[in-house]
Amino acid sequence: MEKTAVAQILEEIGTYLELLGENPFKVKAFTGAARIIETLEGDLASLVASGEIKGIKGIGPATRDVIAELVSQGRSSVHHELKAGIAPGLIEMLEISGLGPKKIKAIHEGLGISSVGELEYACLENRLATLAGFGAKTQEKILKGIALRKAFRGRHLYVDALPSATRILSELERHPDVIRVALAGSMRRRMETVKDLDFVASSAHAERVMADFAAHGDVAEVLAHGPTKSSIRLSNGLQVDLRVVTDTEFPFALHHFTGSKDHNEAMRSRAKGLGLKINEYGLFRGAELISCQDEHDFFRELGLDFIPPELREGLDEISQAERHGLPELVKEAEIQGVFHVHTTYSDGTATLERMAMEAQALGYSYLGISDHSQAATYAHGLTRDRIREQHAEIDALNARLDGLRILKGIEADILADGSVDYDDATLEGFDFVIASIHSRFGMDQARMTERMVTAIRHPRVTMLGHMTGRLLLAREPYALDLETIFREAAAHGVIIELNANPHRLDIDWRHLRRALALGVRISINPDAHSVDGLKDVGIGIGIARKGGAAATQVFNTQSLEDVLAHLSRRRAPASI
Repeated sequence: MEKTAVAQILEEIGTYLELLGENPFKVKAFTGAARIIETLEGDLASLVASGEIKGIKGIGPATRDVIAELVSQGRSSVHHELKAGIAPGLIEMLEISGLGPKKIKAIHEGLGISSVGELEYACLENRLATLAGFGAKTQEKILKGIALRKAFRGRHLYVDALPSATRILSELERHPDVIRVALAGSMRRRMETVKDLDFVASSAHAERVMADFAAHGDVAEVLAHGPTKSSIRLSNGLQVDLRVVTDTEFPFALHHFTGSKDHNEAMRSRAKGLGLKINEYGLFRGAELISCQDEHDFFRELGLDFIPPELREGLDEISQAERHGLPELVKEAEIQGVFHVHTTYSDGTATLERMAMEAQALGYSYLGISDHSQAATYAHGLTRDRIREQHAEIDALNARLDGLRILKGIEADILADGSVDYDDATLEGFDFVIASIHSRFGMDQARMTERMVTAIRHPRVTMLGHMTGRLLLAREPYALDLETIFREAAAHGVIIELNANPHRLDIDWRHLRRALALGVRISINPDAHSVDGLKDVGIGIGIARKGGAAATQVFNTQSLEDVLAHLSRRRAPASI
């Protein structure tokens, strides 16, 4: 079992213990162990087998036994027994934004509520507002959380589906009866959330491929099993669909099952206008099948340039492809450095030096460190003394690092009135400033927009961080007039971050298209709080491509020399 899965189960055990009213120290032991395992370097199975896990601080005998069982058997008896002892409805309540184990326990004991449906009804009857420790505002938030859960139920974050998609694709590629295979559907289009996984394969022996697929080791349930299509549900809840066609049909099936629905409808309409017909089995002129080796041939036969899967959303991609106007989409290999990186100076899990070593290993030429500012006390925001300490360490590292330049930055809070945390003299001591909102999310659109515009106009602000504040499947964006924000950012030369954290992916690719059209430049930032977080840039690249971003529109595709030249124009020399 992978580290992330082990950490998730440890976290769930801690949650279940809290729901049951167990000792807080016991709860903390499991949730703390989850954090440790999540950021642990090296192979977990090797650490367990060698006994080295006994020497890891924060991993006690109880958590160690659970970890060992998970690694060896892929399940935990402790986790299973705890879950079996809790009403399923209480566990479902954990999916509601703003509801933690303590509140759920209080609701269950105070009102006898054991399901989400009962909870919603109780809120509508105003019963939660009178429960001790709650109130009208909390009740309203819970109702909104229930509505969000209904809207998003059955969807998975791209990052959560990716390991299963990668593993299954690799297994199908190695299958002796598979000629060609590809990931399709919303995963191939790089959507931020997905409902299921779709694969298309070609084979002369479909029945053998389907039999092995249905017998996959991670199958929790076989939903359908046929000669050309089978569906399974994995133990993590993901549905996986596999379609097997002949190799002649493969390009057409891949295009069809990649989608989107709107794109496919527009393509069928175009084909009809050319006297052709398309479906998942082929491209036809009358009864004649037009031979295509791959999707490039398919688009060419329809008078179009190849449309990258990320753009196939039924917008203007077909007209662009017809007039050879598709953008040359940014590629991960073009990223030369990253900004928005946290360390142990604030709420990161790795030291400054460790993050620098990882950035260097990834081939970056610059690393923009931006720990939290002093207003973010919950994240150990930096005082002026801590800033001096960090800058001294950066200077020392830069003096001995070869090929990597560490840039001095800060993620400064945008306060309620739009002012930026720290005085101007302090801000001038940074190479760059990322301005972000971390509080007072509930302002109305006019006030929130004014707040952000005020920050944009600050001469020391380089970038806006996670601009809309959304958390995928958990929290809606702030109320903002995006058109005004984009125009102000373009006018003042402020870069808008594309936050690559897979829980954010903010800004939304749908809005990114408009921002780019107005001349806004973006920076694909990982918002990394660990060494593994640096790799989230790759997920951000997918969203940038969906928004139609070319390398020239992405700030961190520039060389170190060009980046420093830009930053120097926005920063007056000063010392703290």
